[in-house]
Amino acid sequence: MRIIRNFTFAATSALALAACGGSGGGASGARDYIRAVGSSTVYPFATAVAEKFAQGGQKSPVIESTGTGAGMKLFCAGVGAQHPDVEDASRRMKKSEYEDCQKNGVTEIVEVQVGIDGIAFAEAKSGPGMELTPADIYKALAANPFGEPNTAKTWKDVNPALPDMPILVYGPPSTSGTRDALKELILEAGCKTDAATAALKDSDADKYEAVCHQIREDGAYVDAGENDNLIVQKISQNPKAIGVFGFSFLEENPDSLKGIPMSGVEPTYASISDFSYPGARPLYIYVKKQHLAPIKGLGDYVKEWVSAWGPDGYLKAKGMVIAPEDVRKKNAEVVANMTLLDPAELK
Repeated sequence: MRIIRNFTFAATSALALAACGGSGGGASGARDYIRAVGSSTVYPFATAVAEKFAQGGQKSPVIESTGTGAGMKLFCAGVGAQHPDVEDASRRMKKSEYEDCQKNGVTEIVEVQVGIDGIAFAEAKSGPGMELTPADIYKALAANPFGEPNTAKTWKDVNPALPDMPILVYGPPSTSGTRDALKELILEAGCKTDAATAALKDSDADKYEAVCHQIREDGAYVDAGENDNLIVQKISQNPKAIGVFGFSFLEENPDSLKGIPMSGVEPTYASISDFSYPGARPLYIYVKKQHLAPIKGLGDYVKEWVSAWGPDGYLKAKGMVIAPEDVRKKNAEVVANMTLLDPAELK
């Protein structure tokens, strides 16, 4: 079973980190290693790249599992050795986050899609064999499904065809890109099955956000933190619970977990690769171009991703779903040229 941990060699000490925090506006002079923050989903892939990179004699990068949202705040806080060089993200950067970066002097950002993942729904091997749809998930987890307070206690309350079993879902916190993907890919799809509610997107955006994306807080959904391995442990020990996490965690625990089909589609490598599974999503890293010169090895670390993400690369063995060839080629060119992100593409 995979254990989440912050990846660092013994040579990287708390004193070194403290020195970074005390540096000035420049990125040089206070830090001689690469620092990445962000997604717990991307974390195992980022640590694998860091390990390979360090084998070449470079100082090991420090990879921190903070969650995509929290990582974006750290990444966008400024330029200099006290700020991260890379943000690992299980969703695309938001327009508002890009604007925060700009305000704080982070004006040159490179976006690289490194692969594909899926937000997988899973249960214990001894679970009842749930089969769900986005509408089922929405009715079970939304705070106010279709504008009415959520009173569903069991899955049978949500859909008569489902088990008479209490709704208990362990999932990521609000700082997680996986949580964002849950809301945008699954809850919103369920919400839009009602035409009147779907129409709110154009007529009342704030109400639409509240009705379609707000998750209930009465215990049916349990925020299990950024440690996806903890979710794996909890649901493997409780056949009445469901877990939500990155697909790679499901793939790496076949002896204790089984995937839950979504609209009849099993969460598998193939269904995520071709986006037929409703929870499929791209994975990204964001690179602070202003740190390329002063942070030794940063450019080479980013290039290591390119050598790792192909069909024969080592990230596939770690559970990453490989992006199509045209996507890999496009992003390899982005890395080679360090092409800046076009903010017009963000939402």
